[in-house]
Amino acid sequence: MHSLWADTWQSLVHGNAVHDWVIAGSTFLVTFVVLALVRSFIAARRRRWAETHRQQPVAIEIAALLAERTSRLFILSVALDFASAQLSLPPRIERWIDVATIFVFWFQIGRWCMLAVRYAVERRRRRDATDAALAGSIEIIFFVASLVVWTTVFLVALDNLGVAIRPLLAGLGIGGIAVALAVQAVLGDLLASVSIALDKPFAVGDALVIDGFNGTVEHIGVKSLRLRSVSGEQIVMSNADVLKSRVRNYGRLRERRSAFELTVTYDTPPDVLRAIPEAVRAIIEGQPSTRFDRCHLMSYAPTGLTFEIVYFVTVPEFKVYADLQQAINIAILERFRELGVQFATPVLAPMPTYGKPAVAIATPPRTASRS
Repeated sequence: MHSLWADTWQSLVHGNAVHDWVIAGSTFLVTFVVLALVRSFIAARRRRWAETHRQQPVAIEIAALLAERTSRLFILSVALDFASAQLSLPPRIERWIDVATIFVFWFQIGRWCMLAVRYAVERRRRRDATDAALAGSIEIIFFVASLVVWTTVFLVALDNLGVAIRPLLAGLGIGGIAVALAVQAVLGDLLASVSIALDKPFAVGDALVIDGFNGTVEHIGVKSLRLRSVSGEQIVMSNADVLKSRVRNYGRLRERRSAFELTVTYDTPPDVLRAIPEAVRAIIEGQPSTRFDRCHLMSYAPTGLTFEIVYFVTVPEFKVYADLQQAINIAILERFRELGVQFATPVLAPMPTYGKPAVAIATPPRTASRS
């Protein structure tokens, strides 16, 4: 019986002894189970940290996140690679195992890199929740990061498989020039989106005026910018055109400057004229969120004496500015009536007459000729 068991244990199956297959199977099971249990344990601990709001060091938090997001396919390939090392397999099968393991490994590396990028962006956004520019650029950041990460992962995986990537890179460089010339407009918009994401000239929610188009930023994409017009329609502009334009960003307006003129009649007494600037100052300074600048008699207009008034509204909202301007206008009208000041009104010129009155020209009567 012992001899039969020993013969069976030493017998060959597909070029390997039975005990080699048993060791390989045990290695596969132990590796797969242990790695899966470690991943589950780390995921449970991370959820517990999140529930108790315990702040962990950045390195530990990133390591826990990467371990939790490790795919089962990666664990399976690692266990398969450890198990195949215990066996003597045909070169073709070993080659297929190596190819699959390398691609799965680098695919997991790419996923880890993208998770790290997403973690960094989310951490920055949590730290500065008021950064609207970052919120509007997240899509662009992820697109560029994905392009760089997955291109690098693919090339490194090919290099690990023994593929000469230098001629490939040279070919891609020559082909890239041709593709760049063919899709020049698309690449221009892509580079413009990267510039917008890095420079942050505006953010989602900002009110912009671009080449006469007035609207609020709804979306900053990889190729285009979308505005919601004040009249309701959506305006789509390419990112390259936006960077070439002069952009007025009212979303970052800190305060509004208001300048207007008042024209009074020439028969206003000089004492009253001297009192007008102080009266206007008192009215403006009596309003909330305002800063008075000046009020001067600036010119002799054809219709009367013109005062120029300048003040600032310290709140950027346009509705607040409109309400304040209305209150100031009504208060000035009431105060001028108390002072007996009359606003100058334009004098209507007489209607001109064009041409001359028609003159009737009489023609002499024709006389009959004598025969």
